[in-house]
Amino acid sequence: MMLLMGRKITFSQGEFYHLYNRGIEQRVIFQDDNDHKRFVALLSLSNTTSVVNFGEHFQFGGTYAQLFDVQDDPLVAIGAYCLMPNHFHVLVKEIRKGGISAFMHKLATAYSMYFNAKYSRKGRLFEGTFCARHVADDNYLKYLFAYIHLNPVKIVEPGWKKYQITDRTRAKKFVATYPYSSFLDYVPKMRIENRIISRHEFPDYFDKKGDFESYLNDWLNFSEHDLIKKAKPLQRLNTKG
Repeated sequence: MMLLMGRKITFSQGEFYHLYNRGIEQRVIFQDDNDHKRFVALLSLSNTTSVVNFGEHFQFGGTYAQLFDVQDDPLVAIGAYCLMPNHFHVLVKEIRKGGISAFMHKLATAYSMYFNAKYSRKGRLFEGTFCARHVADDNYLKYLFAYIHLNPVKIVEPGWKKYQITDRTRAKKFVATYPYSSFLDYVPKMRIENRIISRHEFPDYFDKKGDFESYLNDWLNFSEHDLIKKAKPLQRLNTKG
């Protein structure tokens, strides 16, 4: 077990956690396709004890696809993720002592350095230390696969937070084609980003074809407010870092 300074949560090997953070002052932290791709690649590169230099990688002829080949000594197992304009979500299982702390530090530091250099800015990019929720309930763990992957609905249905979706077909299509989440890795669609996900480290909730999409479609009938309200009884720990 590892107790983080300033955080009322203990990270333990073999346990699941919902991790998230957002831009300082709720600023947009993903401004174009390259920003999204950089962060997605860093989900892979930060999840290892190895060090990969982005600049040198491309300087010596490396490709984007090869950034996902670095899989030695993973720090965590990633089950789901989603990038939104001003925040991100990652569902993980700690598989190495101190893995979550190391992974999130590498991820935030590498992306902040890239973003600040690209947009000629200084200072913190993220609001603060990442937030973490311990996922101790099986039903809550399954629910998070819906909550995380349905986050993009808010891009095309801003009112979903308080009301039901007005155009369910459009929302469904948008989520199913949104490239900056792990949704496409559960359909499945063959893409290089599939290597980020370690499905074998998570319960096999969606073992049959169509189970995953059917589960998310059921949740689309509710507003985001309802989703959160229904999930609260399942939460065992809710701590902000």
